Amino acid sequence: MTQLEELLATWIPQQRWFAGKGLPVDTVTVEEQHVIIPGVPGLRALVVAVGQGGVADRYQVLLGLRRAGTLGSDLRHASIGSCELALEGSGGTVVRDVYDGAHDPELTGLLLQRLAEDGSGRAVRFRRLPGVAIRRGLRSLVLTGEQSNTSLVFDEEYILKLFRRLWPGHNPDLEVTAALAGSPFVARPYGWIEADLADPHTGDQVPTTLAMLQEYLRSATDGWVLAATSVRDLYGSPEIAPADAGGDFAGEAERLGSATAAVHRDLARALPTDVLSPAALAAMAGAMAGRLHRAVREVDALAPYASALRAAFDAFARLDAPLPVQRVHGDYHLGQVVRTDGGWVLLDFEGEPAVPVAERQRLSSPLRDVAGMLRSFDYAARHQLIGHPRAPELAGTARAWAQRNREAFSVGYAYGGGIDPEKHQTVLRAFEYDKAVYEVLYEARHRPSWLRIPLDSIAALAG
Repeated sequence: MTQLEELLATWIPQQRWFAGKGLPVDTVTVEEQHVIIPGVPGLRALVVAVGQGGVADRYQVLLGLRRAGTLGSDLRHASIGSCELALEGSGGTVVRDVYDGAHDPELTGLLLQRLAEDGSGRAVRFRRLPGVAIRRGLRSLVLTGEQSNTSLVFDEEYILKLFRRLWPGHNPDLEVTAALAGSPFVARPYGWIEADLADPHTGDQVPTTLAMLQEYLRSATDGWVLAATSVRDLYGSPEIAPADAGGDFAGEAERLGSATAAVHRDLARALPTDVLSPAALAAMAGAMAGRLHRAVREVDALAPYASALRAAFDAFARLDAPLPVQRVHGDYHLGQVVRTDGGWVLLDFEGEPAVPVAERQRLSSPLRDVAGMLRSFDYAARHQLIGHPRAPELAGTARAWAQRNREAFSVGYAYGGGIDPEKHQTVLRAFEYDKAVYEVLYEARHRPSWLRIPLDSIAALAG
C-alpha cells in the first residue's frame, strides 16, 4: 500500500457511508485519481477499491489537499492524515495534509461553478441539464443525517449528492429524476458530475455518475418525522381512536398515495414498460422463495411463518393475469418522501446502493413501491414501542394507526390513478412478504431489538 492507501484503510471504515462495517478490510487500492482542482488547496476525485472477503467494492473519496501543517480548525474534523503525493505535471512528490474535500466550501464552490459552465474535462465531466441556469458563488454545508451518500447544500438553493458507493453506469437517481423533470412531485434536477469507470466484467470504460445537483426544498419535512410525530401524539392519549386524534396522519397518507400514483404514471410514460411472461413471473417468485430460504436458515424465529410465506410466493407465481412492469422507485418508504408547502415530493430514486446499477434498472410492478410504503407505516407505528414501559398496552393502538394509514395510502393511490391495491392482493401480499423477509434479516444482523417489528407484521399478515 502507498501512504495514502494506508490512511484510507483506517479512515474509510469509520465513515457512515461505508457498507462493509463489521467485516475486516483486506485491501485498499486507489484505482483512479482524477485531479479536479490542481495545486493547493486542491481537489481530487478518487475511486477506491476496498477488498473484504474476496470481494472488492468501489467508493468515491473527494480528496482535499493542503500544505502540510496548514489544515485549519474548521477542517480538522474532516482530516484523513498527512502523506506524500505526486505533484501534477512532474515526477516529484510532496507531503500534503489530506482530508474529506466535501467539507471544504472553498473547493466545493468550484464544483458548482464547473456545473454552471457545463464544462468537460478529460476525466471528470460536469454536465448541466438543457434549459437550466445555475447560480455561482454559493457556500456549501454538508448535511449530517445521510447513511449511504454525502449531500452538500448550497445556500438552501441547491443540493449536491455525492454518490459514495460506485457502480459503472448512470445512477438511477439521475436517470429517473431527469425523466421526471417538471413534475411537481420530484425536486428539480440541474446537472451531474461523471467520469469513466471500468466495468469489472468486461473492462470497458463506462460513463459513471459521481454526483447530481438538484433543487433544495427549503420547506420540506421528512415523512418519517411527520408520521412518527403522529404516532407519538396518539400514544399520549391511547384511549382515543386514531381517526379522532389531533395528529391524525391519514389525510397525509392518502395524499401521499395519490402523489405516488402520479409519479408511477409519469415513469410509465417516460421510460420503458413491459408485461412479465409466465417464466419471468415464476423466476421473480423463485427469487422471493430463495430469499426466504436463506432467511429461515439464519433466523430461527421466522420458521413458524415459512409455510404461509411460501404459499404467498407460490400464488404469485401462478398469477393468471398479465403483470405490467415499469421503472419504480425501488426503495420506497417514509424516509424517501418529504412534505413541502406544495405537497408531497419523492426523493432518492437511487434504489439500493449495494446492488449493481443494471439490477436497479430492472422493471418491476409499481405495487412493489406500494408494499414498501405499507411496510414503512408498520415501522412508524411499532418502532416507538421498543423498550417502552407501556408497550403491551399500546400494541393495539400501534396496529390501529398502521392499519388506518395503510388503508388511506391505498385509497389515495387508487384514486390517483394507480393500480388498486385492494384488487391485486396476491401481488401486493407477495411484495410485502418479500420486503418483510428482507427486514427480518436486516434487523437480525444490525438491530436485534427491532426484530419483533417485521416478525409481528408477518404474523399479522399471515393470520
